[in-house]
Amino acid sequence: MSAAPATRAPRRDATANREAILAAAAAALNEDIDTSLEAIAARAGLSRRAVYGHFASRDELLIDVFTRGAARLAALLDPVSHPDARVEIALFGATLWAEVEHIRVSAALAVRGPHRELVGTALDPARERLRTTVERGMADGSIRTDLDRETVTRLIENAAVSVLDEATRAKLSPQAGHRLVMLAGLSAAGMGWREAGALIETTPELAFEAVQGR
Repeated sequence: MSAAPATRAPRRDATANREAILAAAAAALNEDIDTSLEAIAARAGLSRRAVYGHFASRDELLIDVFTRGAARLAALLDPVSHPDARVEIALFGATLWAEVEHIRVSAALAVRGPHRELVGTALDPARERLRTTVERGMADGSIRTDLDRETVTRLIENAAVSVLDEATRAKLSPQAGHRLVMLAGLSAAGMGWREAGALIETTPELAFEAVQGR
């Protein structure tokens, strides 16, 4: 009687391999923004050749990582809403921070680096939500009207990006970054720092634990 053939462990299919590469790249880039394709492949449990089967270059892989992350952020921000436009702006910032604070290095590169235009396009739905919120706040007088809507929207967006840079430089804790991103956004919207701080302290939805549990 012949011996039973040895069984092989099932191979991951192409979709699973691609997802493993993207996950490995996202994690590796946050540890070392200059991480090599070989290091990413090893982290994914694949060969360098296997990675090239999905991505023609390291740059192409980075574009996919960054644009997918941006699209995920836009989707997370879509359901965020509050009757008070100022609270909604703070919630946008806090929700963004909750998603990216653990990958702040690569997130900062995504929005500031050479692929920022592609990332910006993926974030367009979130930007449109913010624009609508700003318009609502300007209409009811809760948001500054000395500047036009587009300028205020850009200032709020840039304030959130600046927090990523500062959080990385100063090694801010998750809680400190959470508060800072809200203060920065509200300041750009026209609030004084004391007024913004009071709003944050007296609005339960803006508490660190509340946003982290969303």
